[in-house]
Amino acid sequence: MAPLQVLSVFVASFIFMQTLGNSQTCPDCFTRSRAAHYPNSEEKGTENGSCGFGTFGATINGGDVSAASELYRNGLGCGACYQVRCTDSNYCSDKGVTVVVTDQGAGDRTDFILSQRAFARMAQTTDAAASILPLGVVDIEYRRVSCTYPDKNITIKIEESSDNPHYLAFVIWYQQGKKDITAVQLCETQNFVCKLLDRTRGAVWTTTSPPRGPLQIRMLLSVNDEDETWVVPVNNIPENWKAGDTYDSGIQADA
Repeated sequence: MAPLQVLSVFVASFIFMQTLGNSQTCPDCFTRSRAAHYPNSEEKGTENGSCGFGTFGATINGGDVSAASELYRNGLGCGACYQVRCTDSNYCSDKGVTVVVTDQGAGDRTDFILSQRAFARMAQTTDAAASILPLGVVDIEYRRVSCTYPDKNITIKIEESSDNPHYLAFVIWYQQGKKDITAVQLCETQNFVCKLLDRTRGAVWTTTSPPRGPLQIRMLLSVNDEDETWVVPVNNIPENWKAGDTYDSGIQADA
């Protein structure tokens, strides 16, 4: 091969590797994929999502929610926010829609199954939304973005299956920022003995024989298992906690 040809191949290979590397390391870059919508949705999401959010999972973010396939990550992806925009410039807006992952699901080579409300909000106009909804599946671009709930603190919702003092299960509402909740500790507030909890499904954390007295729930936030930060709520869970109740943590962890 002539020297000029060798140089051309080298340069082309270098550019390709640089582009590939940038796409893998750029946190704000868009990734191409496909998205569908819930076929039987009444605009908003499902109350039976795999994340375990219940009714909250259908109405959070105004109903702009989604099921995810690989981005579900065995429940680690629950509560994460993504900017999703379809790519047909005749119908789709540049802004797209921001959705919260509340469920697990996959369609025909899709990364997202959006609520019908969220699917329609990718369009430029109401008429454009009426054109893309019947398609069922569209090409998209997506990227992870920060979740923001300006008037809400991280909230602990005690599951109905909980039984004080024998069994405690809860989900975490209003997860903010772009970090994942990778671990949760339950701590006694008197002698500060803590234990790691189990993620039993989706965003549900559980423990048998929880400590007595007021309880402190600590959350480990991280990005790709790096940049780890333990977040300690201002407010504790009261000793007389009850199944079905919600407790305001007093903090907004928007890192």
